[in-house]
Amino acid sequence: MILTNCAACAAPLAHDAPRCVRCWTRYCCAACLNNHAHRGGHSEEICAEKERAGGAEQYNANQKCTEAVAVAVAKCADDTKGQTCFICMEAVHWKTKEGLVRGCACRGAAGVVHVSCLAEQAKILVAEAEANNLDDKVWNERWKRWTTCRLCEQRYHGVVRCALGWACWTTYVGRPEADPVRLAAMHVLGIGLRAANHLEDARSVQEADLSTMRRLGESSEDVILVVQSSLAITYSDLGRLEEALRMKREVYSGRLKLFGEEHADALQAANNYATSLYRLQRFEEAKSVMRKMTPVARRALGDSHALTLMMRCNYAAALYKDAGATLDDVREAVTTLEETERIGRRVFGGSHPYTAEIETCLRFSRAALRAREAPPPPVAAPAPAPAADEEEEPDLICRPYKIGGERVR
Repeated sequence: MILTNCAACAAPLAHDAPRCVRCWTRYCCAACLNNHAHRGGHSEEICAEKERAGGAEQYNANQKCTEAVAVAVAKCADDTKGQTCFICMEAVHWKTKEGLVRGCACRGAAGVVHVSCLAEQAKILVAEAEANNLDDKVWNERWKRWTTCRLCEQRYHGVVRCALGWACWTTYVGRPEADPVRLAAMHVLGIGLRAANHLEDARSVQEADLSTMRRLGESSEDVILVVQSSLAITYSDLGRLEEALRMKREVYSGRLKLFGEEHADALQAANNYATSLYRLQRFEEAKSVMRKMTPVARRALGDSHALTLMMRCNYAAALYKDAGATLDDVREAVTTLEETERIGRRVFGGSHPYTAEIETCLRFSRAALRAREAPPPPVAAPAPAPAADEEEEPDLICRPYKIGGERVR
């Protein structure tokens, strides 16, 4: 994670915590700084190495980025075997010697790339936008290259998203704390950590992001809502469901007031809020939100949009999981999921996590329908034992998907 804890005792750090004058390693107090040095944890050699790298934060980011890229390459090895990067056309990166990844919705030979090539491409595009003072729309399109494949226009996911998050943070961490691009990079890193299921690290980064925004007096309500939304999703994944629900309700209300119900960010907030209601088994409330907002998403974004598919999947899950569901409710859930699965497979391909989540939901909804339609067993008959390989239904609903620009201004 980023350096938000004391290097000696791991206590949370204040923004003005004391630090080494050479390498800027931060400590909660002067005593920890001195004790760490005396124990050999902050030797002259380590200090010099961090100083040469540009400081402790840069040094840490560089190491974490290298590790995250190696994990992503290993994870994608079977999918990218025998392929070449669509940017540099090489199998092994000429400078970093890293292998290939693919973590989007591209299929076949498309979308295979080096993380370093993606990072370099994004860095150049953002630098040009800054140098030429391009407008917000163009700036955001260029910033998307840190998170979105330019071929299939779908977000990167999993360990590839995490590696790009670290690459983004590595690129901009050396800027002043109040620099809007540095703040945006912190946001990208937090989402990337969550995508790779590094939830505690994601929480730490996102809480630091939100705290920094508030301390610096960020005046844009939309920016604060973006950061709160990301943190709320992480709280939910960590099982802090009531905290997540309160924050998601606030974000949903705020975006409706700012943008109106047809804006993508308001629709995303509705989906996130309904997801938290679902996880707390407040199915009637979740269905109420989805009944209102899913038709709006279909009208405003289209049936093939990622958010529309997730909202339909979430609504269907709430339908069949509700203890009070009627047979017609379960049939509606199956029908909805069958249509959603067909569209999702066409848009994302069969290996994308969203397709897998929709298919999982469809599988269990069909099982629920079969159980409801089957004649009841005789009263005296014992319940059949489950098959040895029967899988348990995961306690989740489709992961919320952040739509819209990630630029923090």
